[in-house]
Amino acid sequence: MSRIGKLPIEVPAGVSINQKNNLITVKGPKGELSQEINPAITVEVKDGQIHVSRPDDERQNRAFHGLYRALINNMVVGVSEGYKKEMELVGVGYRVSNTKNVLEFALGYTHNIYMQLPPEVSVETKSERNKNPLVILESADKQLIGQICAKIRSFRKVEPYKGKGIRFVGEEVRRKSGKSAGK
Repeated sequence: MSRIGKLPIEVPAGVSINQKNNLITVKGPKGELSQEINPAITVEVKDGQIHVSRPDDERQNRAFHGLYRALINNMVVGVSEGYKKEMELVGVGYRVSNTKNVLEFALGYTHNIYMQLPPEVSVETKSERNKNPLVILESADKQLIGQICAKIRSFRKVEPYKGKGIRFVGEEVRRKSGKSAGK
């Protein structure tokens, strides 16, 4: 049995789950999320808990069992608490600002980079003197916020020699020594 799949999901107060055919919809104070479920996997809601089960131990069903349990759990946590990611821009002259859901990055290129964010994501930028600029993203959808963070990182990946680039707050970057270290 899948260690992740067999764990029940606790449904907090204020969160409702609707199941129609193979579509599960979770509503809560932070929003509403839906997920299509494979017909082989059964989802039961009873006594404030969600139980995910599979018909047999076939390889594909074992994989789906843990996957859909994790996806449903992420939806429940997202609509009740939400997800928050903080990213910092490390580098001389790196700046970020936002106008509603449009981010504007100045990352040392000849042009500024503009990024339109979906309405499900709220964004806040902080620029304080003698501190790295911050981008704070909040959303109920864990998958969407992770995808946006990956896209933002791709504008300037962290390089290992000087440590410049876009990274998560608190992320450790392995630094390399330059040419002079070999002598």
